[in-house]
Amino acid sequence: MNPREQPSSEQKDRMQRLQRMASGLLYALLVAVALWMIREFIPAVVWALVIAIALWPLLTWLEAHPALEKHNIWIAAGLTLVTGLVFLVPFIVVVTQAGYEASDLMGWFQESLRSGIAMPDFVNHLPIGATRVAAWWQANLATPLGSSPAVKSLHSASVVAMTRHFGGRLVHGLIVFSFMLVTLFFLFKAGSKLGEQLLDGSRRAFGADGAALARRMAESVRSTVTGLVVVGLGEGALLGVAYGVTGVPHATLLGMLTAIAAMLPFCAPIVFVGASLWLLAQGAMVAAICVAVFGLVVVVVAEHFVRPVLIGGATRLPFLLVLFGILGGAQTFGLVGLFIGPALMTILVVLWNDWVH
Repeated sequence: MNPREQPSSEQKDRMQRLQRMASGLLYALLVAVALWMIREFIPAVVWALVIAIALWPLLTWLEAHPALEKHNIWIAAGLTLVTGLVFLVPFIVVVTQAGYEASDLMGWFQESLRSGIAMPDFVNHLPIGATRVAAWWQANLATPLGSSPAVKSLHSASVVAMTRHFGGRLVHGLIVFSFMLVTLFFLFKAGSKLGEQLLDGSRRAFGADGAALARRMAESVRSTVTGLVVVGLGEGALLGVAYGVTGVPHATLLGMLTAIAAMLPFCAPIVFVGASLWLLAQGAMVAAICVAVFGLVVVVVAEHFVRPVLIGGATRLPFLLVLFGILGGAQTFGLVGLFIGPALMTILVVLWNDWVH
């Protein structure tokens, strides 16, 4: 070959840059195609990642235990089983309780179709709108429901469509839950080696700052899970005791529902206000006020003091950013956004600190 025809070092560098760009585009295209292909299962993967991050300290502790060395499969299976039970047991309890109450509910519904629903006495004592509420109740619910205008507006086709939609969503949720457990098992099975590989990959791709940012994101997700779950369980336990003391029926079940609702910010009042209204309808005004006031105190303390400390303390996020992260993440990504949102806020705080310093 003529020496003059050999590419210069500048041409070689240019060719290598073009090859790297082409390789990057090819990798990005392959990743995009793969994500599009598994798009229906991405929520299951994200939920598995969130749970794995939350339980990672427990996983590493179990792996380091002398009696459990070289038993990654059993550790992964055990943690996955416990996680599945944590989600399934409340669901089974609710379904079982609903089954026990189904006969009474059907009897009440048939009686309501024949004679209507009697208006509770507290409606006449409402401070605002008592006359309008009473008139609407008498016209739509106090008469036999078979001839009620409100019931006639519920066409059978609409009820069937709603039932099918609910059934479809339930089946889809069970499928996502099953794939989440499978993904979680393999994440646990990979163990600490997977975490080290992810950190090494972040370090190689983005340098030391990338690895530090990945750690901060994991800490943010872990602290968010702790703040939402622990505070929710605490609110449910305290209000469950209040339900039992004041005579609200099915206090344990309502306490469980309160705990689930309290894991979402500002949703616990939906349950304890409903319990207060039930007590008020039964004429137990003092008990209703006690439940409402106690629930309000518990929610205020939990939402404004305990939860911000648990979530923002570990990641050094201000309360306002914690609130924006939780609510904005939930609105954008659904329930899993409750955990993704604060992690994204953590990234913004880290980038801002790097910029100003």
